[in-house]
Amino acid sequence: MDFDWIRDPNTQWVFAGTTLLGVSSGVLGCFALLRRRSLLGDALAHAALPGVCVAFLLTQSRSLSVLLLGALVAGLLGAAAVQAITRYTRIKEDGALGIVLSVFFAVGILFLTNIQHTGAGNQAGLDKYVFGQAASMVGKDVKVMAICAVIVCLVAAALFKELKILCFDQGFASGLGFSPGVLDGVLMTLVVLAVVIGLQAVGVVLMAAMLIIPAASARLWTDRLGSMVVLAGTVGAASGALGTVLSLQALRLPTGPLIVLAATSIFLVSLFLAPRRGLLPRLIRFLTLRSRVARENTLRSLYETVEETGPWDRSVGVSETAARRGQERVATEGSLKRLAGEGLVARDGDTFRFTEAGLGAAYGVIRNHRLWEMFLMYEGQLGVDHVDRDADYIEHYLPETTVDELERYLRLHGLEPKIHPRLANAG
Repeated sequence: MDFDWIRDPNTQWVFAGTTLLGVSSGVLGCFALLRRRSLLGDALAHAALPGVCVAFLLTQSRSLSVLLLGALVAGLLGAAAVQAITRYTRIKEDGALGIVLSVFFAVGILFLTNIQHTGAGNQAGLDKYVFGQAASMVGKDVKVMAICAVIVCLVAAALFKELKILCFDQGFASGLGFSPGVLDGVLMTLVVLAVVIGLQAVGVVLMAAMLIIPAASARLWTDRLGSMVVLAGTVGAASGALGTVLSLQALRLPTGPLIVLAATSIFLVSLFLAPRRGLLPRLIRFLTLRSRVARENTLRSLYETVEETGPWDRSVGVSETAARRGQERVATEGSLKRLAGEGLVARDGDTFRFTEAGLGAAYGVIRNHRLWEMFLMYEGQLGVDHVDRDADYIEHYLPETTVDELERYLRLHGLEPKIHPRLANAG
């Protein structure tokens, strides 16, 4: 792999610019995501295009600061249009976003086409704002982007508590004396500024991805907003840096799409591997839970079978155990074999019987089930024929502290579940 690009000053500016873009868009994307305004960035990015064109027509200047100022003004007008449509009409926000996106973008394309017909469009580089061209950034451009990124991050940090309240409880924010409309306007302004930063690098088409994907990736890893903001900024920066490196190594591939694909790759890793919300850990937890439920149901079936006739060391056939719970014979036999492997039951040919350890394990299952049954009958005034299924669902999830509380509560009221003394002693 060739790393000669590291010594190229222009490449260093591009690398810095895309990294700054990733940080600012990741931070702002968290608040937009939690406010359920993931498409807000898309709408405002498209709304910024006519501003870029009008700024060029008025000044005939290619200066990034001038063009981005026009984009900022147009983006703010787009944000105001969204708020006005939502507030003064019966159209909901998603409809307002769609209207603003399509109308502003259509106007921008008309301006851009007119400019290109004059022969000045390509020279101005305005066509690059649609899809982005990070390679065209120079030191002066990156300095402007850096100023905007610092402003976005500082304002987000200064108003972190207020924006947090706005995202999670707008009514509580009003009760504290904050104006949700003002805070929402500030958030929209920051999003517009973040969009403006990314126009030259990834363009209006892909800018929404830079706001959504890093925030969505961070959301999979944490439940705390502060950690989410830091993670999203880190993911955004890593995406910008990785996309730039890939673009430099793979000639003729544009930087903007590679940045988005890099962010998507990080999202896919998060989607599969995040400890709490990742698909793989969730699958492992599901399979573990299903195995434990099957194990406990089999213990309970075996107990209820021998409880009726005794003795406790009686051997029970697979079919008899399966019939007790209405289970399939194959599934029950598999569970009994696993219990035998754990030393909880002993196998005698085609029959199985409890070991002392198995009696102790069965005691825990039966205790949970019958305590909950009695609680439902006593506290919920439910009939005997209405509590078994509810108890069957919850017995596998009751923590030991809750079971102890149930037992103390029922004993206080002179109630105690019927469990054979030997079984209780085994537990």
